Amino acid sequence: MDFKRIVINLRINTLVMKRTWLLPLVMLLIVGCEQAKQMPIEAFSAEDLKNAQLIDVRTPEEYLAGHMENAINIDWYDPDFISKFSELPKNKKVYVYCKKGGRSAEAARVLDSIGYTVVDLLGGYDALMAQEKD
Repeated sequence: MDFKRIVINLRINTLVMKRTWLLPLVMLLIVGCEQAKQMPIEAFSAEDLKNAQLIDVRTPEEYLAGHMENAINIDWYDPDFISKFSELPKNKKVYVYCKKGGRSAEAARVLDSIGYTVVDLLGGYDALMAQEKD
């Protein structure tokens, strides 16, 4: 009886060991993809807008107080946020930014999940304004 348990445990352990390399590989791919979809807002240029859309996900009040040139305002807090993207083609890259980076990161995840190619502009509008002051 003990011998059967040992053999069964060895088979189970062998099976588990053969499959454990998959999880780190999948996690590495996910992390790698996330990093590829971000760039500092200070590195963004008009050249990046060729065949792309620039989306400001701040509130309309924040947008009116100042925004990046050529940015379209689609408020992250708007209940119709996703439906407003139905007018934007999915074959164009979408750059998103907000005030500091929190809302745009969430928006980027949502838009990516529904088929858009998204780049989150890290640091947000505040980082861009701080750069201009320097």
